[in-house]
Amino acid sequence: MNPDLDALHPYPFEKLAALTAHLTPPDHLEPIALTIGEPRHAPYAGALDALVAHQREMARYPATAGLPELRETLAGWAQRRFGLAELDPERQVLPVNGTREALFAFVQATLDRTRPAKVAVPNPFYQIYEGAALLAGGQPLYLDCTAETDFRPDFAAVPAETWRDVQIVFVCSPGNPTGAVTPLADFKQLIQLADEFDFVIASDECYSELYLDENAPPPGLLEACAALGRNDYRRCVVFHSLSKRSNLPGLRSGFIAGDAALIAPFKRYRTYHGCAMSLPLQHASIAAWNDEAHVRANRDAYREKFAAVTAELAPVLEFPAPQASFYLWPAVPDGDDVAFAQRLFEAQHVSVLPGSLMGRANNAGDNPGAGRVRLALVAEPTSTLEAARRIRAFIQRG
Repeated sequence: MNPDLDALHPYPFEKLAALTAHLTPPDHLEPIALTIGEPRHAPYAGALDALVAHQREMARYPATAGLPELRETLAGWAQRRFGLAELDPERQVLPVNGTREALFAFVQATLDRTRPAKVAVPNPFYQIYEGAALLAGGQPLYLDCTAETDFRPDFAAVPAETWRDVQIVFVCSPGNPTGAVTPLADFKQLIQLADEFDFVIASDECYSELYLDENAPPPGLLEACAALGRNDYRRCVVFHSLSKRSNLPGLRSGFIAGDAALIAPFKRYRTYHGCAMSLPLQHASIAAWNDEAHVRANRDAYREKFAAVTAELAPVLEFPAPQASFYLWPAVPDGDDVAFAQRLFEAQHVSVLPGSLMGRANNAGDNPGAGRVRLALVAEPTSTLEAARRIRAFIQRG
């Protein structure tokens, strides 16, 4: 077996299951899980209709590049959403089976293991970034995201000698687990660093359509490129998905866009990998990317839920003002996120994810995820608000 498999950490949810396995929650309370970021809102009906209408196309092999009309749809959506003057659907866009699969595969195809191969990731982080780096023979470089840095990496604090060994930088905006949005200025700064030190920027933007202020959509990496006049998007790629935008996590549909010089070899890798998207899924994706009404309605539903939950929890928990995504990132009262999650589960049958399980200790021995928990506000409003009430009651009882 590949010895690098032994370097992989157990998934946070596996660790949480082990931490609560010996606990007995009150059986008179219905369990409520705020742990996994799986949307529970209704999936976009137009996509489901398209699946049925094109089901007979399951009898055909799909091409890795996808249908021309899908690539044109993806390019058109990105141009409208991020104000791009141009995005070539033939060379700068590629459909993928969800961002998780693509993020992992992109590192395998991109990293050059014949030279120093650091992969910079925000800390705490989505675990795929770390696992992809380790299995590609790279070394994760953890960039702490703390309250002092507005829960974003401080790129200016990274020494030049460290940047010289970096091949890929992962950005997650809106962030998981923090919900922090990367400003356009930060993207521009990172692009300048990429030019100077010759690394690739991989921007995970799968939460980009879940934002609380309808007049302030989160900016994206390609938007920053366009603002700098870089319509070739050199050294830059973005990852987008229908999972959160359209409540279609089971569709496993997304796309990668950006530098054609990076996408062409990635397409070649995917052809050998055998992960082309089936034709019915492609038609469903076209329907979903072409409709914005359901996405606005989805944002409205999350806004109402966030308003109710934050009003309930603000008197007892400190957390950054939510900007985007569907997470809250509160600090726990006593600073011990694992103990808090265990006691809450045992007292109130509510599951939350300790932040330390999503982070790694820095050189000083500090884990920037410690002392906080991630609350995924994905379930229907009644149970989500009930969970918030139980959390408040638990804290107030001490």
